[in-house]
Amino acid sequence: MTRPSLLIARRIFPAVAERLAVHFDVETNDADTLWSREELIQRLRGKQGVFVTTGEPIDAALVAACPELKAVCSMAVGYNNIDVAACHARGITVTNAPDVLTETTADFGFALMMAAARRIPESEHFLRSGAWTKWAPDFFVGADVHGATLGILGMGRIGQAIARRGHLGFGMNVLYHNRSRLAPEAEAPIGARWVDKATLLAEVDHLVIVVPYGPASHHLIAAADLAQMKPTATLTNIARGGVVDDAALAMALRSGQLGAAALDVFEGEPAVHPALLGVSNVVLTPHIASASLPTRLAMAQLAADNLIALLNGGEAKTPVPAPKPAAST
Repeated sequence: MTRPSLLIARRIFPAVAERLAVHFDVETNDADTLWSREELIQRLRGKQGVFVTTGEPIDAALVAACPELKAVCSMAVGYNNIDVAACHARGITVTNAPDVLTETTADFGFALMMAAARRIPESEHFLRSGAWTKWAPDFFVGADVHGATLGILGMGRIGQAIARRGHLGFGMNVLYHNRSRLAPEAEAPIGARWVDKATLLAEVDHLVIVVPYGPASHHLIAAADLAQMKPTATLTNIARGGVVDDAALAMALRSGQLGAAALDVFEGEPAVHPALLGVSNVVLTPHIASASLPTRLAMAQLAADNLIALLNGGEAKTPVPAPKPAAST
């Protein structure tokens, strides 16, 4: 009996690749080459499954060119690189990796927010440059985190985990905005209060963004939104690049309209807007919020679980549902 064939589009943990090779004929990308869309299509033709991360474009044209494809399984929680509607239309199951990265990502988001508030990278660069010659009372003064108002834009699993850290660990007042309000029994343990977006922006000391990316959330935070925030406030984005207008953010940071920012995601990453590189009051990290070894391994193993189940006639553990049709006007 012919075994299903599988493409692993990026280099992954050897133990996970070896596990998949027990079940499938596997083509790997051990060189971790960033294939073009055309190269990806050529390698994927004739294969039933593909293991992807956040960067491989699985669009309608690719799906049409690969008629044997049955499963697109990502080790990431976000899937804006996958045309889910096109996949569902051709009977292809899409999976992602929710839950396993929640706590690790919340840890990192909170750490980024603290680093921006207390100017940790900025002061470290100052020290390493040899510029530290004396102490002064106003030396790298930043903003307090304890007792401050924490704002969360997007109150899913990760948002709630960040709120819990802020409320229980730092005595923060927690405000949030989400498309739907949490149940009172979910709000109470994390001290969270729903407000509209304008109130959130105006009242928070530290804003953390955790919304999924899509057409509706593109530039959800733009120049006009930044103008509503306190000039001492910080903004942390661990959602997806494109949710924040990076050019507008750089301008707000440079002008003093916003106190500081911390970004783990960028528009067009791995490229970073040049204006962000030129301001000192922003912390920049290369999309590593989930990057603890246990978590990344769990993410990869979940993608493998889904592939093994789907290509052997079973059901996926974490399927991505088909998008709802747009409402008619």
